[in-house]
Amino acid sequence: MYYYVIESFKIALRSLRANKMRSALTMLGVIIGVGAVITMISIAQGAKEQAIENIRSLGTNILTIFPGQQRVGMVRAGMGTSQTLKFEDAQAIAKEIPYVTRVAPEVTRMAQVKYQNQNTNTRIVGTSPDYPLVRNFRVEEGDFFTDRDVRAMRKVCVIGKTTASNLFGNSSPINKVIKINGINFRVIGLMASKGAAMFGDPDDQIFIPITTMMKKVYQIERVNMIGVEVADRKLMEVASAEIESLLRRRHKIGQNSESDFVIRSQEEIIETAESVSKVFTMLLGGIASVSLIVGGIGIMNIMLVSVTERTREIGIRKAVGARRRDILVQFLIEALALSLIGGVIGILLGVIGSKVVGGIAGWRTAVSIQSIIIAFSFAAAVGIFFGIYPARKASSLDPAEALRYE
Repeated sequence: MYYYVIESFKIALRSLRANKMRSALTMLGVIIGVGAVITMISIAQGAKEQAIENIRSLGTNILTIFPGQQRVGMVRAGMGTSQTLKFEDAQAIAKEIPYVTRVAPEVTRMAQVKYQNQNTNTRIVGTSPDYPLVRNFRVEEGDFFTDRDVRAMRKVCVIGKTTASNLFGNSSPINKVIKINGINFRVIGLMASKGAAMFGDPDDQIFIPITTMMKKVYQIERVNMIGVEVADRKLMEVASAEIESLLRRRHKIGQNSESDFVIRSQEEIIETAESVSKVFTMLLGGIASVSLIVGGIGIMNIMLVSVTERTREIGIRKAVGARRRDILVQFLIEALALSLIGGVIGILLGVIGSKVVGGIAGWRTAVSIQSIIIAFSFAAAVGIFFGIYPARKASSLDPAEALRYE
């Protein structure tokens, strides 16, 4: 059986070499399909790894409280249209929950920032002095603002590396005065680089006291989220339950009513990110797989042409004793060879393509063995599926009719 299959492959390769250009053009659809599948899946996998890495970098004993309600599938995600959290809620959590070590409420807006003749549009984060410790940021130069700055609503700020580069180039930003929404702020600190993320740049933002943000810059009363650091990971569930009870009392929510906020742990956020990423990966892989199906149709078309061209050859082979099974296997292996050779070339192009796309776009990509196996297996399945009909047609030819064919 092994010898029989090897010989069938040799015959198939001789047939493909006899029509090099046609074979190459037929494989092109499979090559593009496999390459596209691997490239798309590697981009999606890289995005997932980057997102999870960014979430884990914030720490394992962090709870994040989001306002409102919003569902992603069956998961409550928060960040709905209703803004229900206040700065006073964060203060109450810090004061009344014994398991909490630090609290960092956040208010975020995009704003135009100017320094002399330089300007940039960046993210402004109004928060508390605990923010760097809760969100795992580090001040590289100068200082972060203090509780005294928050109470006095001072116009001071700490900026990220990217923002500093956009406004000051290679100069130190410390003690320089910038304008945020037309209001003067003195730069007192420069954050250490966090590195590029898949979505957004954590180094392209400016931090100011939350009271200054809410009262003097935007005149707002609600916060976007509250980050809470729990003393011990084992106390996460207890702390979450007590925070929920406290906020429900403060928001005057009835016993049978649903909370107007959502408390998420880092692991829950990671699970949500993974589920969203899975859908994203399947979507990209499905779109790329269309080209594989198109390539399979091309294989079937060429194999049907090949059957017509080789009708007399089939008749001669049957006349000298070839069985129907032999003809079926021969043409099926030819179709499989087209798809497998195209699959190997497509894998190489997919790996190279993912690196090129990642390098040009600045994205992380991750080529996994699983994606290569899936793409290659799909290519083989396409070859077999679209090769069956031409192979059956060839094997069912009547020898006498085939010999008379002109």
